[in-house]
Amino acid sequence: MPDARELAGHVALVTGGSKGIGAAIARALAAHGADVAVNYRLSADAAAGVVNACKESGVRAVAVQADVTQAAEVERLFAAVEEKLGPVDILINNAGISLRALVTETSEEDWQRVLDVNLKAAFLCCRRALPGMIRRRYGRIINVASVWGLTGAAYEAAYAAAKGGLIAFTKSLAREVGSAGIIVNAVAPGPVESDMLCRELSPAERAALAEAIPSGRLGRPEDVASACVFLASREASFINGHVLRLDGGWLP
Repeated sequence: MPDARELAGHVALVTGGSKGIGAAIARALAAHGADVAVNYRLSADAAAGVVNACKESGVRAVAVQADVTQAAEVERLFAAVEEKLGPVDILINNAGISLRALVTETSEEDWQRVLDVNLKAAFLCCRRALPGMIRRRYGRIINVASVWGLTGAAYEAAYAAAKGGLIAFTKSLAREVGSAGIIVNAVAPGPVESDMLCRELSPAERAALAEAIPSGRLGRPEDVASACVFLASREASFINGHVLRLDGGWLP
């Protein structure tokens, strides 16, 4: 496992970092020594709470509001992080939204919004981060995908399509920039106890889902965070273009 302060001297940016999985990732990176920028769109108070938790690990941390589906906002986000913390060399593309609907009931606007937040945002952030990473010949990019991006999912076609695209983007980018010292991987969580899952499933449905998982429980945001810390560490330096499934053995 990574040393307690292995990420000291690095600057990490976590998009969608104010709640759930993103907040857990931010806290875990800080616990391992990274300075952390917490991006959020609406939840300023929650983002401030994550920043305070990160600072308790003795690192620098800031919250920066930005809509990462917009190129100008992404530019503003990175400029603010660079001014306050320094160049980003660990990028966690975690911003995401879901949509539970039949294809026949999905509007064009809803479809596009899901793709923009889950896929376009990662492209925009990578495009902005990469020139500096290439100059420094160092970078870690971790995209938070989903098992639905691997298998597809009824009633969640837009979300599955976006996460499937993110997985393909991860593999393509790893091939494109690996020779520049940049490692690009993805994590693909299964069911994780989060605000998103609670909105979609009732307590009874979540309990039934947990029983179907060989590990006997739903995932926790900290499970995803631990995987991201590992992929950002020296120990993962020969893992590139990989999709790490985190589902407790749920899928065969």
